Amino acid sequence: MVLDKNTAKKTAELLLQINAIKLKPENPFSWASGWKSPIYCDNRIILSYPVIRNFIREEMAKQVETLYGKPDIIAGVATGAIGIGALVADFLGLPFIYVRPEPKAHGRKNQIEGQLEPNQTVVVIEDLISTGKSSLNAVDALKESGANVKGMLAIFTYGFDVAQTNFEERNVSLNTLSDYDHLIEQASETHFIKEDQLNTLLEWRKNPSKWEQ
Repeated sequence: MVLDKNTAKKTAELLLQINAIKLKPENPFSWASGWKSPIYCDNRIILSYPVIRNFIREEMAKQVETLYGKPDIIAGVATGAIGIGALVADFLGLPFIYVRPEPKAHGRKNQIEGQLEPNQTVVVIEDLISTGKSSLNAVDALKESGANVKGMLAIFTYGFDVAQTNFEERNVSLNTLSDYDHLIEQASETHFIKEDQLNTLLEWRKNPSKWEQ
């Protein structure tokens, strides 16, 4: 769910501006899942733009407090949300931890890096939500370690039905700064995309796993 429409459109505008979100309806990307997609999102590039990363940091920090109150700890999902998660934690003056996709195979074999005590309240920061599988894997790891996970805040979501279902089934609250609908609205209003490209992007969104150019 998007909390603020103005923030959602501004976030979409900035992501398009720095090519963190690339739209190529005529030459689709191949995702790791095997899906073909006219859109690719890499929010890690935000870290290279101080003004934009500060905007994202401050908006996420404000929404963390609005939605969940001030938690004990901010957790980032590795690897994409480590940077922005640490920035949000710093802005709020809170400890930071991050969660690996799986425990390390060596050393202390940690999956959670940093200091986490049982029953501490945690808000999870994510950069991107597609199906939600890896994000929810991080939530599971935190809960198994005794954390009280208040919810998750991400920069952007594609808004897939499967993601919504996954979060609802696990009873995990998800909010995002922006989403696919606001991105398409912003790209269309600013003539970032042409009408035929818009139609392709809307068509893909209906059934992304089965879409063919």
